[in-house]
Amino acid sequence: QERVVESGGGLVQPGGSLRLSCAASGFTLEYYAIGWFRQAPGKEREAVSCISSSEYSAVYADSVKGRFTISRDFAKNTVYLQMNSLKPEDTAVYYCAATRMNPQLAYIDYLQTGVYDWWGQGTRVTVSS
Repeated sequence: QERVVESGGGLVQPGGSLRLSCAASGFTLEYYAIGWFRQAPGKEREAVSCISSSEYSAVYADSVKGRFTISRDFAKNTVYLQMNSLKPEDTAVYYCAATRMNPQLAYIDYLQTGVYDWWGQGTRVTVSS
């Protein structure tokens, strides 16, 4: 029943910005962790950022720190990924994933793909001149 659908991808120039959306249905964000992942050609899927039910729990991969910001809107049941200062190496299909909060996990554990149970279909981001 739980589903997530990502949107907002597109083609942007280096240095530009995009905001991705992850719309959740079948559950409410306050009890779940949401992660953003990406996969580029020839590379494994990697974590970008994640956020839990705590507003202080956001975690970022080193490659995007200072450029990307994850946030949530409980009223819209949506998580966003604001991407600024985009680089060509950010080009990838971006995926949103969700999992129920596990009190045995630390915040950083939610950067692991294996902890997520529900995945979206992906939205493509291309950064090119």
